[in-house]
Amino acid sequence: MIYRRKMYKVAPNILDEFNKHFNETLLPSQLKYGARLVGRWMTKENEGAIDIFAIWEYDSYDDYEIIENKVKSDEEHVKRVQKRFQKIGGREKLNEVFFNIDQDFIETTVPIDKTILSQK
Repeated sequence: MIYRRKMYKVAPNILDEFNKHFNETLLPSQLKYGARLVGRWMTKENEGAIDIFAIWEYDSYDDYEIIENKVKSDEEHVKRVQKRFQKIGGREKLNEVFFNIDQDFIETTVPIDKTILSQK
């Protein structure tokens, strides 16, 4: 099992739209192709930014790549994402509201049966 930590630093004025976009566009497409969301959290505003991060579970890095390729190849998904970009002024405006986007892959340091994840 591997976990992907996807992190965003966003402007507060985009928060509601971004959370709506995640729940209505990004999440359904990821779930459709087999990604498993562990959870998604955000911090309170700090120095004009809000940190948001999600943890996703995959059976392996290869499975992650297969799922990502399917999502990126889904023409309807791509159209929905582009439509959301237009709502905030187009792709060129993203740098004004998304200060940083990053991801890494993490592994657990305790047996899964000692965590809430074992209750699946």
